[in-house]
Amino acid sequence: MKKWRADFRLWHWINAFIILGVLGTVFLRKTFLSVKTNSEVVMDKLSGIDINVTASQAKMVVRAIRAPMWEWHIWLGYALAALVVWRIALFFTQSGKQKYTTLKEQTMHHKLVTVLYVLFYAALTFMAVSGLMLEFHKALGISHSLTEWLEGKHALIYNLILYFVPIHILGVIMAEQKEEKGIISDMINGGKA
Repeated sequence: MKKWRADFRLWHWINAFIILGVLGTVFLRKTFLSVKTNSEVVMDKLSGIDINVTASQAKMVVRAIRAPMWEWHIWLGYALAALVVWRIALFFTQSGKQKYTTLKEQTMHHKLVTVLYVLFYAALTFMAVSGLMLEFHKALGISHSLTEWLEGKHALIYNLILYFVPIHILGVIMAEQKEEKGIISDMINGGKA
C-alpha cells in the first residue's frame, strides 16, 4: 500500500501548477505588465516616431496587451475552485486525511505544519470562492462596496499565499535533508505506508 494515493499525488502536482500560474498572472500584472509603467513606455516610444497619444490612450493600449493574461488568471481560478472541491473529496480518503487522524501522536513541529496546511487550504477555499464571487458579482447581485471589500481581501490572501509557496518549498527541501528523507520522491511515486 502506498503512503500517498495516485489521485492525491495528481491533485498535489496539478494544484502546484495552478497556484504558480495564478500567482504568476498577478505578479506579471503588478510588475512587468504594470499599466502605469508600460503606458509611459508606450507614450515615450510613440513620441519618438512623432505619434503623440494621451496617457489614457496609452493605458488603453497596455490594458489590451495584458487582457489575455488576465483571462488566464480567470481560467486558472476556475481550475483552482475545482481543485478545492477535489481536495475536500480527497479528505475522505486515507492519504487525504492521514495527517489529521494522527495529530495526537505528532511532534509539535508536525502539529504546526498541519495547522499551516489547514490554514493554507482555508486560504485556497477563500480565494476560489471570493474569485468566483468577483467574477460573477453582477449576476449574483453583489453590491459595489462588497465587491471592493472582496477585492481587498482577495489581494491580501494572495500576498499570504505568495509567502507560503516559497516557505513550503524551502520547508520540504529542509525536511528532505533532515528527518523526512524521501518526502519529495514519496509525493512522486507514492512512498511506502
